[in-house]
Amino acid sequence: MQALRQGIRISPEIVRGLWVTILAAVVGTAGRAIVPIAVQLALDDGINAPGGVDVAYLTQMIAAAALAVVVTGLSTRWMTVRLFERSEGGLATLRVAAFRHVHELSVLTQATESRGALVSRVTGDVDQISRFLVSGGIVAIVSAGQVVVATVIMLFYSPELTLVVWLCFLPLVVSLPFVQRMLAASYAAARRAIGRMTASIAESVVGIGTVRSHAIEQRIEQRIDRSIAEFQAVSTRSQTVSVLVFTSGGLAAGVANALIVLVGIWLGIQGRVTSGEVLAFVFLATLFVAPLQNGVRIITEMQNALAGWKRVIGILDTPVDLTDPGDAGARPPAGPIGIRCRRVGFAYGAGAGSGDDAGAARRALDGIDLCIRPGSRVAVVGETGSGKSTFVRLLARLVDPDEGAVLLNGIDLRDVPNAELRRRVLLVPQEGHLFSGTLLDNVGAERSRDAVRRAAHELGLDGWLDELPNGLDTQVGQRGESLSAGERQLVALLRARLANPELLLLDEATSAIDPALDMQLARALERLQAGRTSVTVAHRLATAEAADEILVFDAARIVQRGTHRRLIAEGGVYGRLHAAWAGV
Repeated sequence: MQALRQGIRISPEIVRGLWVTILAAVVGTAGRAIVPIAVQLALDDGINAPGGVDVAYLTQMIAAAALAVVVTGLSTRWMTVRLFERSEGGLATLRVAAFRHVHELSVLTQATESRGALVSRVTGDVDQISRFLVSGGIVAIVSAGQVVVATVIMLFYSPELTLVVWLCFLPLVVSLPFVQRMLAASYAAARRAIGRMTASIAESVVGIGTVRSHAIEQRIEQRIDRSIAEFQAVSTRSQTVSVLVFTSGGLAAGVANALIVLVGIWLGIQGRVTSGEVLAFVFLATLFVAPLQNGVRIITEMQNALAGWKRVIGILDTPVDLTDPGDAGARPPAGPIGIRCRRVGFAYGAGAGSGDDAGAARRALDGIDLCIRPGSRVAVVGETGSGKSTFVRLLARLVDPDEGAVLLNGIDLRDVPNAELRRRVLLVPQEGHLFSGTLLDNVGAERSRDAVRRAAHELGLDGWLDELPNGLDTQVGQRGESLSAGERQLVALLRARLANPELLLLDEATSAIDPALDMQLARALERLQAGRTSVTVAHRLATAEAADEILVFDAARIVQRGTHRRLIAEGGVYGRLHAAWAGV
């Protein structure tokens, strides 16, 4: 129940006005109990009246039963609407909280779980909770009321028959806690399995081009088949337990009804119950039986929902390792940004990281101590795994250093509010993600067309825009697949110009581009870097040669630093890299 308490704390809308909803449920339950009583009175005092059939009395009972049905329907509808509104309102809060928390986590924390599993938590698991609260929650409230009301009325009619019904269902009631524990474990496993299955399918769909080009369809199909088979096996085990208990409830219901008739006839012969009371008892037993049968389904849905709730809360309980100082933070002085690194060190955990610095637990940066002048253009070079990509991530505060500090204009990055940091520092990754929609949507739908056109003109990209089928209204496709790799990079530079950061961080793309587009990209990048501090992870010779200063990384350290001409004269690591780039 801890998960339930935490869920209610996160989404208080769920229990807001709960007593009003319970009142509607009580009225609806009472209305269901009136019909059996009206049947009993109609049979004993109307049809079997001492003076013959009392038509007027029968009419009154029929009217009372009809009114009870109407009141029950209206109360149930009101309760259902209230439950739906409160549940969906609370779950919307839960979805928003989970989604925002995912975006607050560092890239390293996000990398500990597949994206498909994260999506499954925020969508599928919350949907499971919704199904329980809207359907199972209604049934639970009504069922609890029906059991209490039916038991009280049955005791009034015949304690003996009431005892018969309870004895029939006692084994099922006693077994419910055991069943609950079994279902809790089964459905927790099922939710984990569906997360893995979703991740496998999502990754294969996103990477369909790679799958086909490398002819690994069979391997991917086998992987997906295994995840589907795992989910099938776990779900089958869960449903087997559920079906077994439900059929046991049906068997108990059949035995109870048979015994009611037999024991009722025996009591009737002794004059202890009337025929109307026995008939009413059969109706009341139905009210008593249905909730217990539904109880198995409710427990099933509840365990599934609680498993989902725990997974969503697991996201919200994941600590944010990059804390935002907010309004209490410090803001670097305006103007071009200078960078100071004081004995910076960083190590990835096992399996963490991405790009060319990924791998097992090891030092990615060690003892980085440097200053970068405001307005300078710096290129960062090094072999794969040397630490250059981690260095840029630290400057963008995608991760925090384990040792030392990174300062922007004298202010520790950890003390800069996130909103201020994202306004003044921008990282352009190798592969800028594009969203489905138009080009205008992707560069900034909140900006006017004129502003986007001006930015494109400043970068020399207005001719490229004019060549597109529909200009700014061109559909880029899913993940930008309607554009070439070079065009997607142009979109990323146009985004950067509109953001107008004071510190520009670029991880240069390694994908091949046709010569004409490459020249256009180089001119746009030259104009974008003008008047601002820029740090570029360089993968091409021309980028390094054009920089004011080059930082050479090797084995987590800066081993060389200087201009292209000076480093060529020195040789060393840069000399080898330059020779490899030049094909010497």
